[in-house]
Amino acid sequence: MTPTFNYLSERAKELRDLLNKANHSYYVLDSPDMEDAVYDQFYRELLNIEYNNPSLISSDSPSQRLGGKPSKGSQSINHNIPLLSLDNAFNLKELKAWHERTNKLINQEIKYKMDSNQLELTCELKIDGNAIALTYENGILSRAATRGDGKEGENITSNIRTISTIPLSLILNNPPPILEIRGEAFMPNKTFERLNLNRKNTGNVLFANPRNACAGTLRQLDPKIVASRNLDFFAYSIHIPDDWELLNLNFKKPIAQSDALKFLEEIGFKVNPNSQLKRNLEDANSFYKYWEIEKNNLPYATDGIVVKVDCFEIQNLLGSTNKAPRWAIAVKYPAEEKPTKLKRLIFQVGRTGAVTPVAEFEPVLLAGTTVNRATLHNAKRLATLNLHNQDTIIVRKAGEIIPEVINVIAELRVSDASLVQLPKNCPECNSKLVRETAEAVTKCINKKCPAVLKGLLLHWVSKGSMNIDGLGEKIISQLINNGYVTSISDLYKLEVNSLSSLERFGKKSANNLLVELKESIKKPWQKQLYGLGIPLVGEANAKSLSQEFNSIEDLSKAIIDSPEVVTNIYGIGNEIADSISNWFADTQNILLLKELKIIGFSLGNTSNFNKNKSEDNTNKLYPLEGKVIVLTGSLNSMTRNEAKQIIEDAGGKVTSSISKNTDYLIAGENSGSKLQKAHELGITIINEKDLKLLL
Repeated sequence: MTPTFNYLSERAKELRDLLNKANHSYYVLDSPDMEDAVYDQFYRELLNIEYNNPSLISSDSPSQRLGGKPSKGSQSINHNIPLLSLDNAFNLKELKAWHERTNKLINQEIKYKMDSNQLELTCELKIDGNAIALTYENGILSRAATRGDGKEGENITSNIRTISTIPLSLILNNPPPILEIRGEAFMPNKTFERLNLNRKNTGNVLFANPRNACAGTLRQLDPKIVASRNLDFFAYSIHIPDDWELLNLNFKKPIAQSDALKFLEEIGFKVNPNSQLKRNLEDANSFYKYWEIEKNNLPYATDGIVVKVDCFEIQNLLGSTNKAPRWAIAVKYPAEEKPTKLKRLIFQVGRTGAVTPVAEFEPVLLAGTTVNRATLHNAKRLATLNLHNQDTIIVRKAGEIIPEVINVIAELRVSDASLVQLPKNCPECNSKLVRETAEAVTKCINKKCPAVLKGLLLHWVSKGSMNIDGLGEKIISQLINNGYVTSISDLYKLEVNSLSSLERFGKKSANNLLVELKESIKKPWQKQLYGLGIPLVGEANAKSLSQEFNSIEDLSKAIIDSPEVVTNIYGIGNEIADSISNWFADTQNILLLKELKIIGFSLGNTSNFNKNKSEDNTNKLYPLEGKVIVLTGSLNSMTRNEAKQIIEDAGGKVTSSISKNTDYLIAGENSGSKLQKAHELGITIINEKDLKLLL
């Protein structure tokens, strides 16, 4: 090893330590100790060293917070220590019952009666985010996973690295070989508001609440998009190996939850500052009551408190059930309820023909977001509410997410108000509605109903199935209204002239759409199966079925001859199997399958996908397969047309405008407004050199 390399190695370590310390001071302690200009200078110096000496890049380098290429899909990993859920209490009476049970169990274990007032409790806010498991190997963050089912979660290490309040390396001189940390990733309220405003301005679907936005962000395949959304993190528990001994005399190995929170702060984590150690149940009750009011003034969402037995020794005595620890409980706050005025009731018809009553009411602020409509689910729920026109209703968010009407204030009803009832005929096609005796759902059984067809087509072109960006709701409505499309297969019979006659649809747009439709024929079997819209068969079930059955014929045969083979698949029960059986029993669906086969859909596992790409059947690589790319600015080594040809030869698709479906923006010199829009949408921006690396 040369002296120069030794110097660079030492300098890189020195810069990493300086920058990590500065990041910790800025993001965790909220006390900057380095000027921005100095930080930038050190950061650029470190990047330069790592660029010229890739072997010096370490996983705890600040440069790795935005590192990592977009992943191809989620990967499941087993938790070293299970992430148990918490039992819930919904009022202080239930908290008292838990406290009494806990004391009884303790007295049974330690063989003498302990005064319940001696049981110290740590009270913490229940952050409304997403539970995360972090693993540190020798003090370096090695992996991060979602909670999943508690035993297995999704690997989101690259995304977690982008969260500045999660240390890449711990402030410990002698870290144990393995250290497990648990905590909550969340999106601050202001960040959530900015994100939704941006999505509204760009025509994207809004997130329901900060927790929903955080979950969607953590599942992003591109870490750069995650980084742009500024998630935050609070650590709340630590699992330390029993045989590990601290060498640093300034640190104390925690023996209680209150100690653990302090220890987490000392080794570099951000913990919620509102946690408190309480001497007894009465004090815990006061904590709950205080935050029931004050939670509205917090910069993040919380839906309750968590009460834990403080002492680790007693926690170990109490142990856990199969699902939850006996030494902790979540005490939820009541869902926020508000009165509002019913404006009208509309009836939506979905792709399965199910008719859903939807209440539209005067806008009201609930759990941080404004809502003005809520589904009533079905005729039974509508009848139970006894809803009349212009009624004053009580609405809330179920689970802090889904708006629902929970009650009607009949005393405020107008004297001549008429009862709201489900229509006898379909509001879209006027066909007679049908309700099976054993079902709560009322359906339109007319397969040609415009609403049913529209729902089915929107499902077919959605991201989870064919992912045809050029076919939105308005275009599909026009196609149906003009009589151009009466089934999925009709989409593949469209011509340029008929498409270009649609409103705001020229020949160029028509040609682009036809290319998208042609490309969609090559989609894999599981996406084709999901796109068929078989009731109750979602993406996960479609994937399971496609792995078990090689073709639509195999599935059809099994559901008729050996239905137990289908129901034995994980996640597929009798109800789903019956739904699949009913779908195949419909002659129109069988006709659709024949037409899709004629069009060129495999409706099964096939190797033709790669064969179609190359006439000579060579094993050619397509590194940009399925990627949507936009070019902006001037390139140095090639023209824009040459770049377009190279990208398409590599399996990519070049479009002229930025959207949420864009994977990369290639920015050359003098880039224009597309660059700004890409920043706003969180699109990955690369240069000419990056493109060559991708190829």
